[in-house]
Order: sequence, then C-alpha cells, then structure tokens
Amino acid sequence: MMLSEAALTLMRDLFGRRDLLADAPRVRRRLVAWGGEPVMVPHDAVLASEPTLQRALAVPADDGSKGAPDFTIHAAPPLPAGQLHVFGERHAVVARVRLRDPACREESRIEAVEAGWLFLAPAGGEDGWLLGIGGDLDALLAQSRLIAPVVEPIDGPPQAFPAAPRLHLPLVGGDWLACGTAALGFDPICGDGAAQSVRQAILASAVVRAIAEGGDQDALLGHYQAMLIATMRRHLLLCAQFYANGGQGNWWRAQHHALIQGHGWCTSLLAELPEPQFSLQGLRLVPRRAAA
Repeated sequence: MMLSEAALTLMRDLFGRRDLLADAPRVRRRLVAWGGEPVMVPHDAVLASEPTLQRALAVPADDGSKGAPDFTIHAAPPLPAGQLHVFGERHAVVARVRLRDPACREESRIEAVEAGWLFLAPAGGEDGWLLGIGGDLDALLAQSRLIAPVVEPIDGPPQAFPAAPRLHLPLVGGDWLACGTAALGFDPICGDGAAQSVRQAILASAVVRAIAEGGDQDALLGHYQAMLIATMRRHLLLCAQFYANGGQGNWWRAQHHALIQGHGWCTSLLAELPEPQFSLQGLRLVPRRAAA
C-alpha cells in the first residue's frame, strides 16, 4: 500500500511511533494524465506491504480468556444485519510488473484512458504494482500512452477486487458496530483509504469507550453511523469530480452518474438524522454542549 505523509503522520502520532516505516521506500513525485496532457507534480508517500505494517504495529492476540464480549466491533464481513450499497459498477485488477524506466522507482503514474484508468506505483527495486480499473489490464494498456511504455508484465495471476465506493447499512446494532472494510470502502482514485481507516478506528474506539463509561448508547451509535454516512457522502462528491473529468465515453458517464446518485442518497439519509451530538477531542467523544 502507499501511505501519504498525512496518513503516516496520523499513524505515528496515534501509536507514539515517530520511527514508524522510517526506512520504507518513498514516492517523490506523481505523473498524471487525466483528461489532458501529462503533468508532473510533487508527491510524498511511503510504500509498505500489509505484512510489513502488521509486523510494525503488532499487538498481542486475544486468547479468549476474558470470556464473551459485551460489545463487538466487526472489522470484516459477515455482519449481523443489513446490506451493502455499492455506488457504481467497477472492479480493479492488480498485477506485479517490472519497471523499464529507472525514474519510475520513485514515481507513481496515473492515467485516464478511454474506458477506465491505470495507476502505477513502485514496489521496491525494479518491481512495481499496476492497478487497472474499468477492464482487464491488457485492454487498458492498449489504450495507454503514459504507463504502457514503462512496464513489463511479470508472470503471475492478476488479482481482482471491487473498486466502487460501498457502504453497509446499518453500521450499528444494539451491541455491535462495523468498522474498516466491513463498514465502507473507498474508490482508490482518492488515495485516502488508509487514513480514513485510521480515522474510523479512532471514532469506533471512542464510541465504545464512551458507552463503557456510561454514555447514551443509542445516541453514541447513532452519531457513529451519521459520521460514516457523511464521510461517504464527501467521498462520493470527490470521486464524482474525478470521473467527470477523466473521459467522455459511456463508461465514464455511467460511473459519474452512479456517484451523483449515491451522493444524493446519502444527503437524503443525513437530512432525516439529528445534528451531531458529540465532538471528538483527542481520542475521546464528548457532548457538543460540553465541548463548546
């Protein structure tokens, strides 16, 4: 995964680890071709595999000796109730590639093509990761001018995963809440998925802590659900701006339309909910009247 400097700073502050991923490879710049000629912009991010991050943030495993929990945070499906709402129809395909251009070892590239888009990130040394959204990689690379010339496929099956934004509702129940990918998923176009996961975990832990301290459970869970719906609403609007400018074909128009519809749906949900009753101060939730 590629962690922005903002995401890495948040994680370092949260865990008190100023050295977290200090030796990880860095991406220094980003080359973008999105509805126009390529533009080079400065970028600052670190590269880390999931196992590397798990080792760096290892916590003792729960051996179950504490007995049945009073409250459960679901970080993976299935959830006790509800359904998943998906805003668009697109999947991503990711494959390992070899970088033909040494400049790409510290550079990410993103390119909109006729029926989708491509994202290239270094993976250390001569290797890189290529992400394709909208079709299979061969078809997307056939439309590419920016990325196709600098990559060479490495033998190995590509992996696919859903790439459209998605939100599970409800996000809470009487003795549970959903967090992480069980709760929502972002389109990779925004590049904020890792930071959002951390922010969401902070809010989830603050809700559980406030409930354990005698807070109004229904109000706290309602606040959590409203905040995540609002988060998805902002994300859908951000994505819509990208998909409005990436291309003019049917694929681009269909994805943009789905995002706008999802934004309107989230807006209607929030209109029926009360104003936020709590404010996050550090790692704790406090009533807004107390925070004022």
